[in-house]
Amino acid sequence: MTLDEPLIARIGLYEGKSVTLRGWLYHKRDLTKLVFLQLRDGTGIIQCVVGQKDVPPEVFEKAQKAGQESSLSITGKVSADPRSPIGYELHVTNIEIHQLVTDYPIGPKEHGTGFLMEHRHLWLRSSRQWAIARVRSELIKAIRDYFDWKHFTLVDAPILTGAACEGTTTLFKIDYFGEPAYLSQSGQLYGEAAAMALGRVYCFGPTFRAEKSKTRRHLMEFWMVEPEVAYLDLAGDMEMAEDFVSYLLNRVVGERRKELEVLERDIGKLERAAHRPYPKLHYDEAVELLRKKTGKDRPWGDDFGAEEETLLASEHDTPVFVHRFPSACKAFYMKRDPSSEKHSLSMDLLAPEGYGEIVGGGQREDDYETLRKRLAEHNIPEESMRWYLDLRKYGSVPHAGFGLGIERTLAWICGIPHVRETIAFPRMLEKIWP
Repeated sequence: MTLDEPLIARIGLYEGKSVTLRGWLYHKRDLTKLVFLQLRDGTGIIQCVVGQKDVPPEVFEKAQKAGQESSLSITGKVSADPRSPIGYELHVTNIEIHQLVTDYPIGPKEHGTGFLMEHRHLWLRSSRQWAIARVRSELIKAIRDYFDWKHFTLVDAPILTGAACEGTTTLFKIDYFGEPAYLSQSGQLYGEAAAMALGRVYCFGPTFRAEKSKTRRHLMEFWMVEPEVAYLDLAGDMEMAEDFVSYLLNRVVGERRKELEVLERDIGKLERAAHRPYPKLHYDEAVELLRKKTGKDRPWGDDFGAEEETLLASEHDTPVFVHRFPSACKAFYMKRDPSSEKHSLSMDLLAPEGYGEIVGGGQREDDYETLRKRLAEHNIPEESMRWYLDLRKYGSVPHAGFGLGIERTLAWICGIPHVRETIAFPRMLEKIWP
């Protein structure tokens, strides 16, 4: 066995030839004298036709007794068939059973989500989960390709940190050789340090939020990509986010249309969502729009909840920017608007179709004394942030960036109602197994 063996994804290269495919039995139809085996190998699914007259009795018996998820090596001739979803089928000459399975717990019948999540390690084998995983893989590859193309440098931020980034209430605290430490909420602060050295950087990795939330948009552990750019302001930050998201949509639709069709995704909606420019709403405009839509007098100064984000994005086919949120509801490092102290130079990008915020970011405070004041206002010990303050002492410049959550973005692209299916092994409020 080698990596150069035939794969279902490349089966067209072997038309008219005899090949051996290795995989697992996905589905079977037994018509007494003819057995149709659906073999999956991770790259695709192919129909393997076993005729009673075409193979020795022991081979036909193997075809009849193999159960769902039996591991098989099937040899046969590749034939073109326009009726096949992949354009080919395999006419079987031999079958080798590596492990016979007869009691696979996830059958073709309907199963509840609770049952499927308990069997997540097996649920990954379904065609739906296969499609999601391949779209996720393409999305991540597209992210890396985009930043390579734009001359960014990847910088790996630490997962273990000594201080909070977004606030102390959602930290996972651990013991670090007798000292308190935390699982990272974001790599942004380290990205800022790297941007002062390399100009354009991004970090990409898992982040953790100890947020006691059971909503369809939240996980305790999720992946985030965070670009940070020196000499960039809020306007440039929004332009970068818009270009980035549009690129990702076009790339995934172009490369993973088959998988999106498996998920029954309305691809036209994604194509329309890629069209630039994206609408931009000042926070004050957004508050007024919500008042008109709901007929309720919404207080100024709060961040938006899931229902409000859905309302704000509902009038557009594309994502929508909301910018200049109140300073009081944003992190200590967010720079304030020079024309209005109560507003920050921040932005969120809201996805359409009720998926909410997929990007959050803005321009960072670059003045040393101002940042010291912000730390005090947020009760953050200055000593723990001494290194971060140093960035404002030695060659400080305007800079900005954002974070894009992979799971929420993938949920939107795939049309999945809950983020729990967007990662192989989700970590939720009451689930850390398997």
